[in-house]
Amino acid sequence: MMQPAHALDLETRLLIVDDDPGIRELTAAFLSQHGYVVDTASGGVEMRAALARHDYALVVLDLMMPGEDGLTILRGLDRETGPAVILHSVIGEDVDRIVGLEMGADDYIAKPANPRELLARIRSVLRRSRSDAGASRIVERSFLRFAGWRLDPVGRQLYDPDGVLINLSDGEFRLLLALVERPRRVLTRDALLDFSRGPMAEQFDRAIDVQLSRLRKKLARPGAEDLIRTIRNEGYMFVAEVSGR
Repeated sequence: MMQPAHALDLETRLLIVDDDPGIRELTAAFLSQHGYVVDTASGGVEMRAALARHDYALVVLDLMMPGEDGLTILRGLDRETGPAVILHSVIGEDVDRIVGLEMGADDYIAKPANPRELLARIRSVLRRSRSDAGASRIVERSFLRFAGWRLDPVGRQLYDPDGVLINLSDGEFRLLLALVERPRRVLTRDALLDFSRGPMAEQFDRAIDVQLSRLRKKLARPGAEDLIRTIRNEGYMFVAEVSGR
């Protein structure tokens, strides 16, 4: 059902997908109070119908639902052109959360979520989405260059030495940018969390491990050294020389 809103703004239209009607309505009411247009869906069927009717900036997607679960629903979303996704899962479902992040989810939050933390995470993801939209209007951009690669901090795009565009999730991009902006420095895991995910990041957020592993695979080139080096008992270092800006 659609919740009352102050004004229709496609950039701030959200969809809450959860089989618990109490969570759906309470979450929608709270977010509506903060100026968002909020719709709700009880599962995949209602979610797809809502996506056919409206453009959403972001979907808050519950992982554990009867029938079609959140991971199955996420797998069917277009992660290139579709809305951002924040996974909502109960504490202890680490494997499902990690799989969800590997499938391109932008963030996750433990269930039951503190409404203000959810609001902060939504705002963070939407700020990045607005930056992406603004980047499309910029004609000239400055690239960060390393080992033949080009990273566009404004357009949030990565090109390999052959000029091929490499698909990065939002989390992977933020982590790579944090490394590239601090080359040849040892960065602890906690420092990378702060630089790439901000002060709302959980201290033991395993997403950083998933994203580091995925980044290494995407940056790997036959015969070339690893660009991200593990410094035993200390952290990680981006070893390439970086130029640009």
